Amino acid sequence: MPQRRQLHVVVIIGSTRSGRFGPTIAEWFARHAQRRADLNVDVVDLAVAGLPDTLTDDSEPRPVAVLALAGRLAAADAFVVVTPEYNCSFPAQLKTAIDWYVEEWQAKPVMFVSYGRESGGLLAAGQLRQIFSGLDAVPIRDCISLPRYWEQFAPDGSWPRHTAECNTTINATLDQLAWWAAALRDARATYPYRRSEKNR
Repeated sequence: MPQRRQLHVVVIIGSTRSGRFGPTIAEWFARHAQRRADLNVDVVDLAVAGLPDTLTDDSEPRPVAVLALAGRLAAADAFVVVTPEYNCSFPAQLKTAIDWYVEEWQAKPVMFVSYGRESGGLLAAGQLRQIFSGLDAVPIRDCISLPRYWEQFAPDGSWPRHTAECNTTINATLDQLAWWAAALRDARATYPYRRSEKNR
């Protein structure tokens, strides 16, 4: 049997706030994902992507920064969105970044790694599920939720602690993400995805 090519996973850091914790979580996730032979990981940091805050009209050309990121998103077989929860929701900059694109998300799985206080960012993740479903992406059921994430530092200052629950749950979650990514990649190759006219 020929060896299947790696699945390309784009990890998106959704927070652009000063002092944010998102890059630490994204680095941890990417490190685990890259240990797998079937996954190739690209980390997209919205704080450095340079996407404009104001969306253009459909008849206008897309800005250079939007086009540059479009290629990386289009190449993805799956997405992982790392999001904090601010005031029971997710960052405005993340919503703007999502809205710049349409076809890049379609018929691809999206997994969420959320963090916050007691809720662990689950309110933000729930809202993002609705948004990505509306873009014809496929939010997968399982996610990684990190309540009170600041309590999980190890004595040496690293994050997370060796005994943190997320170190165990990430393996099963990556299995599910890889399954959906492979299944939907095969489906897109066999039946190119076309969005319904009523959703345009």
